[in-house]
Amino acid sequence: MSADERRAGAALIRQTKPYSEEFVGTTWRLMATTLMVWAVTLGTALFAPLWPVQLIAGVVTGLVTVRMFIFFHDWLHGALFRKGWSARLGTVVMTFVGWYVMSPAPVWRETHDYHHRNNARMLGASIGSYPTVTTTMWRMMTPTQRRWYKFARNPMTMLFGYVTLFMGGMCIGSFVRQPKTHWQGPAALLVHFAAIGLVGWFIGPAAAFFGVVLPSFVSSAAGAYLFYAQHNFPGIELRDRREWTYHHAALKCSSMFDMPAVMHWFTGNIGYHHVHHLNHKIPFYRLPEAMEGMPELQTPYRTSWRPSDVWAALQLKLWDAKQGRLITWAELEQSKQPEAAAAK
Repeated sequence: MSADERRAGAALIRQTKPYSEEFVGTTWRLMATTLMVWAVTLGTALFAPLWPVQLIAGVVTGLVTVRMFIFFHDWLHGALFRKGWSARLGTVVMTFVGWYVMSPAPVWRETHDYHHRNNARMLGASIGSYPTVTTTMWRMMTPTQRRWYKFARNPMTMLFGYVTLFMGGMCIGSFVRQPKTHWQGPAALLVHFAAIGLVGWFIGPAAAFFGVVLPSFVSSAAGAYLFYAQHNFPGIELRDRREWTYHHAALKCSSMFDMPAVMHWFTGNIGYHHVHHLNHKIPFYRLPEAMEGMPELQTPYRTSWRPSDVWAALQLKLWDAKQGRLITWAELEQSKQPEAAAAK
């Protein structure tokens, strides 16, 4: 990587700094409205007399939970609730949110900070991200390693992220790695199961499902896929570790997730992911402003909720260095045929 490109990247990152200023009043206004919407939809999911209404309310509660998680995510990045009374009150509220989504602050901070420092740099790493290996690495993996890799990138693993990623990964897996540091993981899991039991006992099994289980399932599945698609999409430009730069990983290895305005609200503008990776200190409500104000940010690789885009992203499995792109399992099998023929 040339020194000129590195200097240009550093200059680009400096240009984003004006957008990293937090507007405390805006932060708390948006936090208050989000909590109010969450309370209304949760109350409806718990107490509505008709199960179809509970079903819809449970799904919407799950989507609002994604937005709440973005406040938590930005807080741990230092983008929100930075100083004084805002920091003190924000810490209380965000600690509750972290436990509510079964991703306590120490667990998320450890894995997500690692992801930001090493986005698209370490092929094969799975800390804070979905693992990606090259075709060469795949051929050297053991059967057990291959099964684990396939499991990690399987669409069902994302769909059932409630169990696989949050219960299993965030709460249990982190505790197994570092029990003293991540005791909050199993504690949050116990609180979650206690909430299911208490709601089921005092209100009813339907309320426990629609008010606790369903919202957690929806928010976990949506979050799991969003995180996947933001770093696994057609066109991604992975580089050799020696050629890696922070700004290239942000702009060419992080997508812009196009979606309707209401979905940008539910997902806290996390779709502007290339902007977020360029400067994670930018509050989520200023990401569109930063993209609009900087021409260099206006031509990202894009994906969306369209079935064709979702299908295309989920098919990507391995990095082929020769072709310079992610390939599918089918393409891997096709590449083996000439090799087999040559061997004969």
